[in-house]
Amino acid sequence: MFCGLTAAIDSTFAQTWTQTSAPSAPEDSFWLSIASSADGSKLLAAADFWASYPFSFSTNSGFASTNSGDTWVLLPNPAGTADRLFFVTLSADGTKLAATSMYGFVYTSTNFGVTWTSNSLPSQNLIAIASSADGDKLVTVVGMNPFFALVVWTNGPIYVSTNSGAAWTVTSAPTNYWSCVASSADGTTLAAGTIGLNSQGYPAPGYLYVSTNAGATWLQTCAPTNEWSSIASSADGTKLAAVAPWASIYTSADSGATWHSNNVPAIIWQAITVSADGTKLAALDQYGHVYTSTNFGASWASNGIPTQLTCWGMASSADGNMLVAIVLEGGIWVSQATPSPQLNIMPAGGNCTVSWLVPSTNFVLQQNLDLTTTDWVTLTNTPMLNFTNLDDEVTLSPTNSSGFYRLVSQ
Repeated sequence: MFCGLTAAIDSTFAQTWTQTSAPSAPEDSFWLSIASSADGSKLLAAADFWASYPFSFSTNSGFASTNSGDTWVLLPNPAGTADRLFFVTLSADGTKLAATSMYGFVYTSTNFGVTWTSNSLPSQNLIAIASSADGDKLVTVVGMNPFFALVVWTNGPIYVSTNSGAAWTVTSAPTNYWSCVASSADGTTLAAGTIGLNSQGYPAPGYLYVSTNAGATWLQTCAPTNEWSSIASSADGTKLAAVAPWASIYTSADSGATWHSNNVPAIIWQAITVSADGTKLAALDQYGHVYTSTNFGASWASNGIPTQLTCWGMASSADGNMLVAIVLEGGIWVSQATPSPQLNIMPAGGNCTVSWLVPSTNFVLQQNLDLTTTDWVTLTNTPMLNFTNLDDEVTLSPTNSSGFYRLVSQ
């Protein structure tokens, strides 16, 4: 059997930002965090909207979108009280939600926020949370964020769960002021940043730590000391990126063993994202400057979100072509580039498996048995999402001596 592949022509990484229909935060209210499914269609955002917003104070928890931010719905409050969602994460298919709350609990949902379950962690200052691609493995950290002053700064451990938050284990990570955490797709490689405190009680440089065994053991990396604000991981956990205010963007291509400073300005970096394959990076600073790279930091392009308000956080689709950012006292903004996914093919017994990184816009798989013709046929096989690498996969049984496949955008 011979199988051929064709690929779409690559396009320029888009730099246009559009404000979604999510409400702008009223005075003294804030967007706190944002998460995205692998294809970018499902978004979850946490907000701290005070009584001035035209919803009752007790229902303010989060907003969800199932159409890439075109429309948003207000989610019910998990606790039914003034407790509100704080930091959020999503499984790759968007079916499993997890969030820390303002008062230090973890809540999970398997129906996109219609109902929530409170988890068994004791109440404490849980500052960040991350999920494996299937949503089964969760990691959350106790500590503080260099930009967030609505909670008391406390030090503490790192917790992990292997059953979607039903039970938690304290890892061997040292007690610290943890500020950010990231997970590989399978939950095996974890990376977390810390912030120190000086003698006057103000933030001071901290460290980056990595675990390659799901949190069983942790190693302090050789990354320079900084007030780390955000960290992100590729699907396989080999490529990591981290930022800190008034520092560079730091990247590692070997699961944190070595780190490199990137050629970007030292500005007030707030957030960073990494595509599933590790090629695309996007970093956001406090004033809406966005730097993007399509070659893991070898070169960069810059633009900005058209707002003078403070930008707070950012999330990315698996292919890195859709970015979504929250403005602290503003709205939610989206940037969408045109994906050009690469097709891969592997033998699978007497069959072949065709795969591609799940795209952030709709593509269909087509087949042609003879390239001298234009007889491309759209296949009806439903792609299956591989949670280990975030590829869409279709297994095909050959019916001819040759076959050619391509992806076509809808």
